[in-house]
Amino acid sequence: MEIFKTPQETTEYIKSLQGSIGFVPTMGALHKGHLELINKARNENDFVIVSIFVNPTQFLPGEDLDKYPRKLEADLEICKRAGVNAVFTPISQNIYSEDEISIKAPKIKGYILEGFFRPRHFDGVLQVVNKLFNIVKPTRAYFGKKDAQQLYLIKQMVKNFFFDLEIVPVDTIREKDGLALSSRNIYLSNEERKRALSISKALKRAAKLSTTTTDIEKIKKEMLEILDVDRLQYIAFVDNDFNYINKITHGNTIILIAAYIGQTRLIDNIWL
Repeated sequence: MEIFKTPQETTEYIKSLQGSIGFVPTMGALHKGHLELINKARNENDFVIVSIFVNPTQFLPGEDLDKYPRKLEADLEICKRAGVNAVFTPISQNIYSEDEISIKAPKIKGYILEGFFRPRHFDGVLQVVNKLFNIVKPTRAYFGKKDAQQLYLIKQMVKNFFFDLEIVPVDTIREKDGLALSSRNIYLSNEERKRALSISKALKRAAKLSTTTTDIEKIKKEMLEILDVDRLQYIAFVDNDFNYINKITHGNTIILIAAYIGQTRLIDNIWL
């Protein structure tokens, strides 16, 4: 497995490859959810490239940039065992300059839900993903459906900027008890982790209710009775293009939750 630290090294390596490239961009602290992305990329492509970069521009002031889990050596071993061909592990100075052209998230769908509570977060996400796509030039790039709004906006960027690549959504991977895998789960105490399960339970209940009713207010009321969180930021019902909806349509509905358990902010969703 090759390891590259600069864009120049990475692009030179990419030029030497003949075949399809599956790309998995990550911020490290790899878990089974990332492995699912890597495995799917390996099964569908000739080569697999993973990036590990804690992107500073998508963190807001006061967020967990400094304490975000960093486990590079362990991550590299995971990639090696998973059959990854190359890992790109840049530092910020190799990605960003002091005065550079910026990408902005769309004014509406980039500033609702996650974009409302984390303004300019998606500017940073789209900026770094755009750069990574230009460095790696993948045939396909793999993103988890847990970050549903991010996935939607990256698809929009690919369409708007005419990137010649396919975005492949991958289902959320969960623990046996239903907790959605996240690198931030490490912040949870044992008691907080138990309460965090109420998020996936509320989503599961919503999915079950949706088989007998399309009444969003009724479903939301029952979800609120299940949730045991310290601060709920939103329960939202949108279609696959992130338009707010008044009733559920199976095959075109996403239910999303963002909430704090203690000091840890968690997001989760279910696609109906």
